[in-house]
Amino acid sequence: MDRNLALEGVRITEAAALASARLMGRGDRIAADRAATEAMRGAISDLDFAGEVVIGEGERDEAPVLFVGERVGRAGPGAMEIEIAVDPLEGTNLCATGAANAISVIAMGPKGSFLKSPDTYMEKIAVGPGARGAIDITRPTRANLRAVADALGKYVEDLTVVILDRPRHERLIQEVRETGARIKLIGDGDISAAINACLPDTGIDMLMGIGGAPEGIISAAALRCVGGDMQGRLLYRSDEERERARAMGITDGDKVFGIGDMARGDVMFAATGVTNGDFLKGVRFTGDGARTQSVVMRSRTGTVRYIETEHHFQHKPNYGW
Repeated sequence: MDRNLALEGVRITEAAALASARLMGRGDRIAADRAATEAMRGAISDLDFAGEVVIGEGERDEAPVLFVGERVGRAGPGAMEIEIAVDPLEGTNLCATGAANAISVIAMGPKGSFLKSPDTYMEKIAVGPGARGAIDITRPTRANLRAVADALGKYVEDLTVVILDRPRHERLIQEVRETGARIKLIGDGDISAAINACLPDTGIDMLMGIGGAPEGIISAAALRCVGGDMQGRLLYRSDEERERARAMGITDGDKVFGIGDMARGDVMFAATGVTNGDFLKGVRFTGDGARTQSVVMRSRTGTVRYIETEHHFQHKPNYGW
């Protein structure tokens, strides 16, 4: 993989972030998501590679662009063949209400880099580099918290666990509370939450709970770049989803996927903040443009770059902002 491609990924997430940030706090999550998706698709179209969307906005009949299986990029002679996993606006509700931690994300890698999964639920557990190898999604909650605390040299009571605030997590929340560990409940955005578990200044130690499988696979790509660890287990909502998984090559419906199963090889990850968050600033509009903050990571080198960009709209292609 050409390392310059990682910086191209930032340009793609910047375009989506700028477009959706225009709709921050407007109360229309569908419009914000559509703006991000159309801007991201336009930016990807300008790049010289032969890409296939493997994690996107849904199946072909559910999304007009960035659908699973869509071919993207200019694909000139000798163009690089890559797989793309995207979430143009992770945290549509966060953007619509002006809440923290809405981001635009993309992960890229050679063919075969990402687990192909139906758009279903996934039970997840994610930690940073200090607790790599300490998690086992088949163990009870208490055992995982104890193992992570030991790996980090902390008391269980000092751990902070991020959990999506959903009715399905009532039992998990109670189990964590019974151990004495602290909890940060979030309304949306478990990709950014998983990344926060890997960064030293966020105060987050773990992500636990059930969220979207596509978001889990993108999270795995990011965590591979920074040396974190993650496990996931698909939770099908219907027999149709289970059959689709078999058609995609998942023959063991109860398989526990490790981080290397979900994202393998030389993968790259980029994200741009839409609203202010725990590790990225949101878009700040100026008189003639905007400022953005992005992060770009690469698994081969473990390099993490934070990029502050000043955009002057009169000199840039317009992807919808």
